[in-house]
Amino acid sequence: MKLSDCHNFHDFRKMAKRRLPGPIFNYIDGASDDEVTYRRNTASFEDIDLVPNVLRGVRSIDLSTTVMGQKIDLPVYCSPTALQRLFHHQGERAVAAAAGKFGTMFGVSSLGTVSLEEARKISPRSQVYQFYFHKDRGLNRDMMDRAKGAGIEIMMLTVDSITGGNRERDKRTGFAIPFRLNLTGITQFATKPAWAINYFTHERFSLPQLDSHMRMEGGAMSISRYFTEMLDDSMTWDDVADMARHWNGPFCLKGVMSVEDAKRAVDIGCRGIVLSNHGGRQLDGSRSAFDQLSEIVDVVGDKIDVMMDGGVQRGTHVLKALSLGAKAVGLGRYYLFPLAAAGQKGVERALDLMRQELTRDMKLMGCSSICELTRNNVRLRI
Repeated sequence: MKLSDCHNFHDFRKMAKRRLPGPIFNYIDGASDDEVTYRRNTASFEDIDLVPNVLRGVRSIDLSTTVMGQKIDLPVYCSPTALQRLFHHQGERAVAAAAGKFGTMFGVSSLGTVSLEEARKISPRSQVYQFYFHKDRGLNRDMMDRAKGAGIEIMMLTVDSITGGNRERDKRTGFAIPFRLNLTGITQFATKPAWAINYFTHERFSLPQLDSHMRMEGGAMSISRYFTEMLDDSMTWDDVADMARHWNGPFCLKGVMSVEDAKRAVDIGCRGIVLSNHGGRQLDGSRSAFDQLSEIVDVVGDKIDVMMDGGVQRGTHVLKALSLGAKAVGLGRYYLFPLAAAGQKGVERALDLMRQELTRDMKLMGCSSICELTRNNVRLRI
């Protein structure tokens, strides 16, 4: 299968599955418990239909939008995700370069495999730093100060991960960082020698944002252990308010799902919120972000920038979210599978396909610019 044969999310997923060892593919593809929320994230878009208008003169389409003071050329951005150089040796470098080429935001995670500073040099576009609230309060402050020094525009605190989700696919393979696999996992790695050659002939794997705070040489640090041992489950709104004041710039909460929490985010001075259930990887059975979108926009949409992520696989999914009031839509697996399949070229092809879909679908909707999308363009299926 060639990159040119990939025309949608499912094609990229198939190509990534052929290339990646099973434990790594399942780390990207998997979710928590029975993966009900993971499936629901995409299915939720099918409950609302688009209502197009015609004869509107749509020769020129403007896909740009402004979110948290940052203008981007597309209404989608590459959400920060962990461990990207496991998927392809270029990792966050590929994502930063592709996002820069397409004029949109991208993010680096606390569990990122390229440093904030290096990613900042690759792309001139707005950069988000996604971080977790650690028990070590000094570490939290050091992370923000480092991000400020690197020229990061937006600080994004993930608030739905004070403990790790029950990701059973990872348990079955023994997936951990660095690798400490069980027999099942080792066997699956043995079937993908090309990935192993690529991985072991490039620079040593590291977590630059955490290297000075977390030792990896002495044993495996599973993702669930990182959440359980290093993150602070006593975090409160007062803690977050202190962090927002210390950052003194665009501050965003990722993982907000209730109206009450959205209002609290406004009260403490956040500039944005991302409605998210972490791609179905945390609390299984939780509601999809898309299902919560209109309710939250109705209450706080005039006070704060509301974004969402989860399950987005098509341009029409993005248009439905924008019609309900989202300022922008985050992509996760949508770009991770192309990254795993073909590095920067894969991410660029995925973003190009998204841009093509959005441009074509906007014309079919009878809308020349993103700001023209309203609730009149969607109907709930009864």
